[in-house]
Amino acid sequence: MDVPIQKKTWTTRKLLLLAGLVLVMGLLVASFFSTAGPTKLNVDPERLTISTVTKGAFQEFIPIDGTVMPIKTIYLDATEGGTVKNILVEDGATLTPGQPIIELTNTDLQLEMVNRETAVFDLMNNLQDTRNLMRQNRIQQLNQLADIDYQLKEAKRIYELNKTLYEQKVVSRQEFNQSQNNYQYQVRKQQLTRQNLQQDSVAMRQQINQMQESVGRMQSNLALMRKKMDDLTIKAPVAGRITSLNAEIGESKARGQRIGQLDMLNGLKVRANIDEYYISRIFPGQKGEFVLDGKTYALSVKKIYTQVTKGLQVDMEFVGKVPEGMRRGQTLQVRLALSDQTQAVLVPKGGFNQKTGGNWIFKVNEGGTKAYKADIRLGRQNPEYYEVLEGLKPGDKVVTSSYEGYEDMGELVLNDKKD
Repeated sequence: MDVPIQKKTWTTRKLLLLAGLVLVMGLLVASFFSTAGPTKLNVDPERLTISTVTKGAFQEFIPIDGTVMPIKTIYLDATEGGTVKNILVEDGATLTPGQPIIELTNTDLQLEMVNRETAVFDLMNNLQDTRNLMRQNRIQQLNQLADIDYQLKEAKRIYELNKTLYEQKVVSRQEFNQSQNNYQYQVRKQQLTRQNLQQDSVAMRQQINQMQESVGRMQSNLALMRKKMDDLTIKAPVAGRITSLNAEIGESKARGQRIGQLDMLNGLKVRANIDEYYISRIFPGQKGEFVLDGKTYALSVKKIYTQVTKGLQVDMEFVGKVPEGMRRGQTLQVRLALSDQTQAVLVPKGGFNQKTGGNWIFKVNEGGTKAYKADIRLGRQNPEYYEVLEGLKPGDKVVTSSYEGYEDMGELVLNDKKD
């Protein structure tokens, strides 16, 4: 009788194969765990900028370019057109109030001036002649009135005499009536003569007043004409320095054409253009500063121009002493403060923020052999520093240069190739 033979489940061959598989899997797992750490990259430290985190005074500011200008500029225009006859000063000269600058000539204006003077003289002569005629006429009327007064007096005497005689029946009624009528006629004649003399006097006064008013108007016009003639000589309205003088002898200048400008010498200011991005953070009294010859000078925003074209334009005045030797047109590098100074943890600005967005940074270990990613949070900034809110402390060393090509690395191994 046959005895069945049971087949073995674990043969020596299977056991060897299983052991080999376990060994291979172990090697794979060991290899995985040995390489599963952060991605590393060997970097020459000289290619990096390593900065130290500090704590100090922080202030937001923006750098702007300012131009030195006179605190007030007066533009000089030709009030009347004409041809340049004489140039009496040189560009850049310091002038006193009323000092002549340029003489113009205008023959049309001169001819008009002569005609107006002649018209005024003629009208004044006519006024004088009219006064003389009216004076003669009044004398004649007064003489006539004197004769009439005499005739009236004589007629009254005869009338009163004849009246007495008539009552005594010495003279006839005819003679009495004749003397009475003559007396009444002379009374009426005197009244009319006096009334006519009074009306002539009123008319004479009115005529003379009208002629005097005409003479006054013409004299006012003549004074304006003389003013226009005087305007042919362009003068300095105030004390200052003449700049941008634009005139040549024989050159024709139209009315209103600019010939130069006068910079007043009582002070200087700085005019600057600021990016529109900061328009809501600019206000009068805002402080700024600049460095000149190793010294720091303060400025304050005096005026903000409402019209915004290619940026916001402001005028700044000097706080305290104005630097010596400063001239119009000089350019200054101004730091305009946007906040007060505060104490903060600071990291120097660099290209790293372009790749990290301010969320992390490569922090160097104490030995200076490695730099690894560290989460941070940045706050305000100025052209020199970022304000660190979280993730770093004073004394830490960080990589602040560009992370181009390093942004996917978890760790930088700092190998000095010279060693």
